Amino acid sequence: MFYALVLLLLGMLVVMIVLSTNPAPFYGVFNLVLVALFCCGASVLHGGTFLSLVLLMIYMGGMLVVFIYSSALSAEKDPEAPAGWQVLLFFFGYLFFVFGILYANTVLDEEVWWGISGELDWDSIFRGDMEGVSLMYSSGGGVLLLGAWVLLLTLFVVLELVRGLDRGSLRAV
Repeated sequence: MFYALVLLLLGMLVVMIVLSTNPAPFYGVFNLVLVALFCCGASVLHGGTFLSLVLLMIYMGGMLVVFIYSSALSAEKDPEAPAGWQVLLFFFGYLFFVFGILYANTVLDEEVWWGISGELDWDSIFRGDMEGVSLMYSSGGGVLLLGAWVLLLTLFVVLELVRGLDRGSLRAV
């Protein structure tokens, strides 16, 4: 279980480095989706099943808006793939920097604990994510609805901004 969590976090790290060195927005949006999947998978392995599902749905809604916006504004016939020597130089530079920091932290710190911490309190019968979900739907319900409304409104605004010469997404019948 611990090795699966480390592999998910390592995959998230590599995809984030590829995202930061990527020249084309098409591949950038795909990398953001992969980062969301890796993060939610790590959250599932840590024990937060329902909250990671909600976060994944929110991330995918946001990525839909970003993908529409980036594909409409930068429509290239042949998008540049991340394979140039400058991209590889930045990729390995970032990777060397991150692993250098991790190595320095491990060598300089005498008590390094790479483990999973449990979030179950002894005075509670629920896990931390279930308590947060109940608060999100009870006292935080207004903020949840406001966030959903803002995402929907942002989607329609972006679709109207990038409509071009056509009538757009909001057509008058």
